[in-house]
Amino acid sequence: MKQHSGKRMACAMTLAGLLALAGCAGMNRSAPLESPVSASSGPPVYACEQNLKFSVSFANDTAVLKGARGDDVLLRDAGGQGAQTVYSNPRLRAEFGLGASGREAVLQYLQQPLMARCLRD
Repeated sequence: MKQHSGKRMACAMTLAGLLALAGCAGMNRSAPLESPVSASSGPPVYACEQNLKFSVSFANDTAVLKGARGDDVLLRDAGGQGAQTVYSNPRLRAEFGLGASGREAVLQYLQQPLMARCLRD
């Protein structure tokens, strides 16, 4: 009997140790940055057709656009190829990382049909 309880205790201790290590390994995992812009330089600014201009901040699978047409919080969508990312809400769809340099974007306003091509400053 003592031999069985000793094996159980050793097994439980091994399992607890493995769980602790797995927890520690997961703590250092950081999400990749959506934008290579440093915090001190501010969010990227895009100038678009139709005289639109906006800034965008990326965090936690969202893009927050601030511009003359108001602020929009967009959620990350499936889609895009390579470095291209797509975000949307019921009012707006935005694609980032377009063009050879990756500095181009397209805004597509859904309620008032309007599409504007943009370039990051």
